[in-house]
This record gives sequence, C-alpha cells and structure tokens, in this order.
Amino acid sequence: MPFLLISGVFVAEGAQPDGDSVRFRPDDPTLWDRVGGPHRVKRNASGAAQLRLDGIDSLETHYTPRHGTRTHQPLPLARSAAAELLAWLGFTGVVRDANETVTSTDQTAVPGFILTRGADLHGRCVAFAGRGASPGSAGTEMFVDVALLRLTLNHHQLATGLAYPTFYRSLFPALRAEFAAVATAAATAPTPLGVWAADATTSGAAITTPTSLSDDVVMLPKLFRRLADYLALGDGDLSLDGFPAFLAQAADRFFILSAGHSTTGLDAITVVDGPTVRLTHPPTDLVFDEKV
Repeated sequence: MPFLLISGVFVAEGAQPDGDSVRFRPDDPTLWDRVGGPHRVKRNASGAAQLRLDGIDSLETHYTPRHGTRTHQPLPLARSAAAELLAWLGFTGVVRDANETVTSTDQTAVPGFILTRGADLHGRCVAFAGRGASPGSAGTEMFVDVALLRLTLNHHQLATGLAYPTFYRSLFPALRAEFAAVATAAATAPTPLGVWAADATTSGAAITTPTSLSDDVVMLPKLFRRLADYLALGDGDLSLDGFPAFLAQAADRFFILSAGHSTTGLDAITVVDGPTVRLTHPPTDLVFDEKV
C-alpha cells in the first residue's frame, strides 16, 4: 500500500521535540485531510501537526504517568536523541528551557517531507520523515522501499543507537527487517552505540530507589512507560510484585515473530525477580497492535 507524500517544513520553537517526535507544517495543510486510517491528524492554527516517527521509540525526555507526576528516562541519552533529531533536520543554535521546550533556534523552520499512511490514537501523524527537497510531488502516493527508508530520520536515529526499534503491524515486513538489521548493527558494534551500551531491557533492570527508573535504567521506552504508570499507583512503594498483573490488565496486543503467534499482555514476556524486571524477547522480535 502506498504512502501519502507531503512536503513542508519542520518547526521546533515553542514545541518539545524529542528523539522520535517533531512538529511539521505542510505547504498545503489540506493534505492532512487525505491521511488515511481511523484517526484524524490534529493540527494547530498554523496547520502544523506533531509527528510520531514510525518504527522507532527514543528515551523519554518528559513523560507524565496517568496517575503521577512528570518524569523521564536517563536524560543524557534522552537529550542526545532529541538533539540529534533537530541537528539532522538542519536546526542549529537550539535553546531549550527547563521543561524541554525549544525557546529559540537559528532557523524559524527547515524544509523537508513526510511519508504517511495514518495517525495514532492521539492524533499524531505516524510518518517517515526526510530532510530537504521532496522526492516527488506533494499529494502523490508512492511506495517506500529500503533505499528510500535509508534516507529518513527514522533510519538515522536507529543507526546511531539513539532510538529503539518499536514495530507496529502497519509497518511492512521488508521495512521492518531493515530497521531490525540497522538496530542490531548499532547494538552489536565493537562499542555499542547510544542506548545499547547500557540497555537493560532483556538483561534485567533493578528498580531499587525512587530515582532508578528515571536516572539509572536504560530500557525500551514502552516498558519504561508501563513501569512509570505502575509505580505512580504505589505512592512510593517500589515493590514490583503486582507489575505482572498490571501488565495483564493493560492488555497490550502484540505478535512474537520468533514464536509465530499473537499474545495479549506484556506479562507474558516479562520476568520480575525481586526488584529486577526484564523482557524475555528483544524489541526486534515484537510487533505491536495499534490501540484503537
């Protein structure tokens, strides 16, 4: 199935771009109405909308649990991912405030394009993002092959180790395989790149202090968000005894590639041993269903 090509500009000032999300304003904002899927793209008065970069997930610079206060993952890596995203797009002189909001840049906007097939539950356009001149006419539909994928910001963030692969069913198998390969290369480099130097997703992350999750543990952001939501309910209790049941209630649906079957609930692949938690399958082995 082809992707809708939209040309425009990326904007940063006044927003909180991180390592996998940035604001984009089309040259023709009416093209947002042609983005397919069950969810509409939410845009502001200028016609700009927030993107979610398809196939990747970077460490959180700011995340607010459903019943807690704002938190984050280890900030040196999380901020490196956010800085790399803006630098790759062409922004320089980026200044942020304490809330991660960009207060100024040398460029008001930088040109680029996106390729999209839909929006997520929150109205963010799920897309591949590219910089510079568009590879075709805006509003046309085109297939994304591996060669084109390698020119995207999504691919760059994985190649530098500054994002985890996080796959959903809408991502074509050939593109998923390329993302898995480049992420594996970053993880298995003689000196692992980015998050992979400290990744504890499958080796085990110890939650022993109130700041372990925010300051010490590097893990798949999806698992981090579930842990942050769970711990926020505990009012300071760090026990993980109830975490598997919490995951079962969350009912994330996903497919395990190596096992060849669908599963409901991350508890099926999560092991809790005292204060330590880990997944039994790496991110490249999982394909998630979008929430609807």
